[in-house]
Formats: sequence, structure tokens, C-alpha cells
Amino acid sequence: MKAAFLPDRGVVKVAGEDARNFLNGLVTTDVTRLAPGLARFGALLTPQGKIIIDFLITEAPAGHGGGFLLDCPRALAQGLTDKLRFYKLRAKVTVENLSDSMGLLAAWDGSFAMRPDLSFADPRDAALGWRVLVPQELAQKVADLIGAELVDSQAYEAHRIACGTPRGGLDFIYGDAFPHETNMDRLNGVDFDKGCYVGQEVVSRMQHRGTARTRTVKIILDDFAPEPGTAIMAGDKPVGTTGTTAGPNGLALVRTDRVADAIEAGIPLTAGGLGLRLADPGSIRAPEKKTVA
Repeated sequence: MKAAFLPDRGVVKVAGEDARNFLNGLVTTDVTRLAPGLARFGALLTPQGKIIIDFLITEAPAGHGGGFLLDCPRALAQGLTDKLRFYKLRAKVTVENLSDSMGLLAAWDGSFAMRPDLSFADPRDAALGWRVLVPQELAQKVADLIGAELVDSQAYEAHRIACGTPRGGLDFIYGDAFPHETNMDRLNGVDFDKGCYVGQEVVSRMQHRGTARTRTVKIILDDFAPEPGTAIMAGDKPVGTTGTTAGPNGLALVRTDRVADAIEAGIPLTAGGLGLRLADPGSIRAPEKKTVA
């Protein structure tokens, strides 16, 4: 098993007697399903349905003070804290940015020798492994406890990319992407029957009408690593942009209809004049409609 402390991740805590209902009325995931040791993937959206910030959320056990802990991009943790405080109005909740004292250890390729407190399986994809909320100075101690080799965070990045999981700020732009475009509907990040939340009407309409035409897909590269944001071309027609890469694996944000047309016509895809291909051409097909993510 491998483990890596992720310095780009922060932690925001929401507590108080109204915390569960408060969060459930704001975010894309069903907070009522949370319990200590479990996690959900979700996001806070604009009223227009675009992602402000995405996160993993778990419930802290009573021995750790209770409340809900949001594993989010550290650079956006204070902004998330301020946004939630803005929304709370008279709700009996407190919101704290704990990122200076608490961080994230990711663990993958194996099972825990011993499961630590504040750990949970990554709800997006079982292949991503586990997450442990832990101060950075205890990362080595926790790695030893769970029986993992502590490695650099770039090793986890390569693993994330190989799993085909997009990362906000690199594979898509916060404030500019809809949940379907970043595969949140496929990564258990949207509950379509939970009731209202900010941006819910737009997301539900995209789901039921099947209007998402842009998707994040996994790509295979042949001995080159384009910069994120490099245009992907099918002949002389732009069909998307590249995201993060690691070795032969990469992610891209593409217009699925244009890529499907290119594949059907036998037109190769290129970025910077060099060839690439989809790891799974089936990923550009519309997903089956469902009511629960």
C-alpha cells in the first residue's frame, strides 16, 4: 500500500445542531446519508448550476467533536468558509477553516493494517483508495500505522489521473463547469432525488434532457505531455482541451458529439500536432438516466 500527504487539500468543519439540514439544502450530495466513517462526494454550485467548489464530506464521530468535515482544495478553503457563513443566516451552525492544523493523507493499492480515526473510502471510485484526515506532522506515523509506504504527492496525482478522476482548477475551471462536464454524475457526486439545493434546477434539467455535450474523458498519449489547456483537434476542427497528464495517461475536456463524429469518420485526434486517443471511446456516450447517484 502507498500513502501520500496532499499539501493542496484543506479541511473545513461545519458543526452545530442545524449543520446536517443546513448543508443538505446547499450542496449536490445527500448529507442525510452520512455517518462517521462514511463519505460523500459533492459540490457547492452557483444558482446557474456551475461548480464553485467540489469536496469530499464525512461526519466526524462524537469523540472528535462531531460535525461535518469537508476535504476540499486548500486554496479555496477560506472562500468556502466565507460562503457557508454567508448562507447560514439564522441557522445554528459554526463554520471553521481547519486547514492550518488538519490535512489529507491519501492511501491506495492495498488495505489498511489498522484503520485510523477520521478515515473513509473515497466515494468517487473504489480504485482511488482511502482518505485520512490528519495533521501533516503525523503523516509518517499514520502511514506506518496503516502499513503503507509514504511517497510523494505526485505519485498520488499519477494514480488519480490513471483512474480518470478530474481535479478542479486543472482539468476544469471552477465557476465555469457544470457537474455533468466533470463527471460528477458518474462519480457519485449528485443525488438527483434529494430535493432542492443551490443550482439544482439546472443540473436536474441537464440530467433528464440529456443536454450535457461536454465531458471529461481519459486519454492515452504517445510519448508526449501537452500543457493543460492545449487545444485538441480533429483535423482542423477544435474538439476539446487537454487537462492533467502523467506518463501515458491524461484527462481532457471534450465535446462528445464532435469527438464521436471524428472517430466515426476515422479522423485522428491531435494536441500540439501530436496524436492522442480516447482510453475508452464508450465514455463519450450519454449515460443511462437514473434518479439516484
